[in-house]
Order: sequence, then structure tokens, then C-alpha cells
Amino acid sequence: MTPTVSASGLSLRYGGTRALDDVSLRLTGGVTGLLGPNGAGKTTLLRVLATARPADRGAFTVLGHDPGTTRGRQEVRRRLGYLPQTPGLHPDFTAFEFVDYVAILKELTDRGARHREVRRVLDEVGLADVRGKRIRKLSGGMRQRVALAAALVGDPGFLVLDEPTVGLDPEQRMRFRELIARAGEGRTVLLSTHQTEDVAMLCHRVLVMAGGRLRFEGTPAELTARAAGRVWSSAERDPDAKAGWRTGTGTFRNVGDPPDGADLLEPTLEDGYLLTLDGAGAEVAA
Repeated sequence: MTPTVSASGLSLRYGGTRALDDVSLRLTGGVTGLLGPNGAGKTTLLRVLATARPADRGAFTVLGHDPGTTRGRQEVRRRLGYLPQTPGLHPDFTAFEFVDYVAILKELTDRGARHREVRRVLDEVGLADVRGKRIRKLSGGMRQRVALAAALVGDPGFLVLDEPTVGLDPEQRMRFRELIARAGEGRTVLLSTHQTEDVAMLCHRVLVMAGGRLRFEGTPAELTARAAGRVWSSAERDPDAKAGWRTGTGTFRNVGDPPDGADLLEPTLEDGYLLTLDGAGAEVAA
């Protein structure tokens, strides 16, 4: 399958910090999850792929266009949807006005066609009934949906989402997952998140970053399999475990190298993720 995004050797420094270190990847259709601890380089990678920040070294293409050239960058931006970690929503705009403003920036110049597109994306994210309401009066979940609607304007082939479910309550996160799953039908979505359950439920591929480098690329099942035989239950927290916590049953779930005769448990994607971070030298929280 021809990749939507193909990147090779992306590197970027902020002062003495190497935010990206020789990152190469290929993204195809569907939803790919991007996991990693704070400071891993996830947001930097997304900003580079969204053409918001150039890399110091390396190259990439999006939908066959090279953003290293002026024309290529323009073509990528016409075909890109980007929801940053902190969307710049204007609180005094209505939902319709804000999305319409983004549509103008995306060069939808025909007023009638543009307004039909704005109504379409607001309806797609379930905001048709509040499109005339000012953003400052919307809930946090609704504001995130306004930002997603803006990213969907023009039916982009590549959608970049940076922590879209952060700060949402469980019901809002569930509904946002539905929207992301639908958005991944027929296009390529790159979803950065701290929520391993989002990746387990939504993504056909997963990337793990730590220290500016890609530490894993594969399927959620393959990441989960990294913890096979390395998760066990005990009456007390095992001091030799890489991570361990008390569960609702009162026993401890331990991740690492089990002792002989340990009561092994079925691993989860989160277990595989924790062990991947530990192998990368990143901090693993207990």
C-alpha cells in the first residue's frame, strides 16, 4: 500500500535538547496511535509532520507532496487536518463562525459551498444543534469537537490529532473515540495520546517514542506480546518488579521479570508499553 506519510531521518534540536533523533516512519490508512511519556518528542513530531515546524535534518512526504518546497508545503496544508494539543479557539466566535474562519484559511472561497462544508463537519461531530452558540458557553467536550470539526474541513487525507481526549470525562472520551474511529475510515489519522486504552480500542498500528526516538512500531497485539510471560499477581508488591500496583481485588499486579513459580497474568497493551519504555531507559511509574 502506498504510504500517506513517508519520513526518513527526521532530527530536530531545541537548544541542547534533541527533540527528534533520526525518526523514520511510514503511515498508511486508518488510525495510528503515538504513545510516549512527557518530553518524548510526540508533539514535536506532529508539528513537523503538520508543517508547523521544519526539522533540522531529514525529509518526508505527505500524500506524495514534499513540504520541503514552497509548492509542496502548500499542497500538504490543503490536504491536512491538524488538531493541536491546545487549539486556538476564539471564545467569542460561535462554533459556526470559528469553523467558517478555518475554512477561509483553507482557501474555500465560494461562500455557499464553504457554508455547506461548515455545516457538514459540524453535523459530523454532532454539533449541528449548537452551531450558533458561542464557544465560551460550550462544555470542554463540545469545544474539542469544534476543534475536530475545524480539522475535518475540506475532507483532509491526513489528520493529525495531538492529545484530543485530554481533560475529557469518561463519557466524553467514549464519544470522541467514536468520532476518531469514523474519521479513520478512508483516511490516515495519527493520534498522539497518553491513554493506552485509546490505542487499544482505536488503532490498527502503534508507535512508541522515548527520548526523541521511535522505540517501537507495530500492531497493538505485537506491543502487548512484548509483555507475555512478564506480568504476574502476588499478595505483596514485588520489589524487583519494574512496575507494580495494588488492584481492586487487593492483590498486586507486577510487570517485569517474574520469579520462579509466579502466578502469570494475561498481559495488556499498557504492560507492553511500560516494558518498552523501561527498555528505552525512560522512567516507568509504579
